[in-house]
Amino acid sequence: MAYEDIIYETGDGRATITINRPERLNAFRMQTIIEMGEAFERAADDESVGVVILTGAGERAFCVGGDVADPTRTAAEKRHLHTLSHRVANAIRNNGKPVIAKVRGYCIGGGNELNVMCDLTLSGESGRFGQAGPKIGSAPLWWGCQLMPAVVGEKKAREILFLTRQYDAYEALEMGLINKVVPDADLDALVDEWCDDILRRSPQGLRLAKIAMNTATDALYSSVQHGLELVALNHVYGPEPKEGIASFQEKRPADWRKFREGEGPDPATPPLSSAKTAGKKPAAKKVAKTTTAKKKPAAPKAAAPKKAGAKKAAPKKATSARMTSATKRATGGRSATTRRSGG
Repeated sequence: MAYEDIIYETGDGRATITINRPERLNAFRMQTIIEMGEAFERAADDESVGVVILTGAGERAFCVGGDVADPTRTAAEKRHLHTLSHRVANAIRNNGKPVIAKVRGYCIGGGNELNVMCDLTLSGESGRFGQAGPKIGSAPLWWGCQLMPAVVGEKKAREILFLTRQYDAYEALEMGLINKVVPDADLDALVDEWCDDILRRSPQGLRLAKIAMNTATDALYSSVQHGLELVALNHVYGPEPKEGIASFQEKRPADWRKFREGEGPDPATPPLSSAKTAGKKPAAKKVAKTTTAKKKPAAPKAAAPKKAGAKKAAPKKATSARMTSATKRATGGRSATTRRSGG
């Protein structure tokens, strides 16, 4: 099959699937989903492939989810897209081979759902993660709601899904959403290293491990199936997705007050969370500062023994002299040195 929206490459035991829509921040449309499903199945059937890498073209984004500039508009289109989405998810989860997400830049919405479906995630420092569903009148029901609690824990998952905030790569690492962070320039080398380690392991052993670890979350398939059907109905017939998508396309905040009897904050007013984090520095810099702060006390500690030794030398001699005199008196004139060596 000739690909229009992705690039498919194989070699050295690896298959790399690259979403190739950098001008759209690698947002996917129906054509992209069709091609991804075919590519993942192709990698699963290729016995020369032992590990699959999913990534996005360019430096700005891994994937930002569905392309709202080119949304599905009818119930038939939406339901067909969800059928195709099942194919992609099944091809990632049930292909018997480890799948690594290689992330640079934005990994948002359906892109982050792809992230949680993958077995492992390696990110550059530019990685930025989050969900967008409730921001546009929907919910991440393509394995996002289902898998997120298993990945980061129940409370953190609800924070991610309800507040739709974005997290930098170090925050994502801390919560367990990804496996490792390195400078963007080192990301390719890190992925090669992890792929090489995987390829030094038994293919059948890896397949059995993946099947076994998926057992519990495979039981959530019915939730995904029902969820996507409800999303299709909501997206086509519900008024809230229309407001959410229109606000995104018009580059304005969505006004949800009309669905809460006029209650809620004015969308023109910046959220309190943005004011609190306005001056926040990147986590990478924080790590560097923390490391420096820990190293600074080391200098005085290293120099301290000289001064301390000089001050403590006198008391030690005095104590030694007193002990010697006392010992002589107690032993009838025998020296302390003789007594100590004899003991």
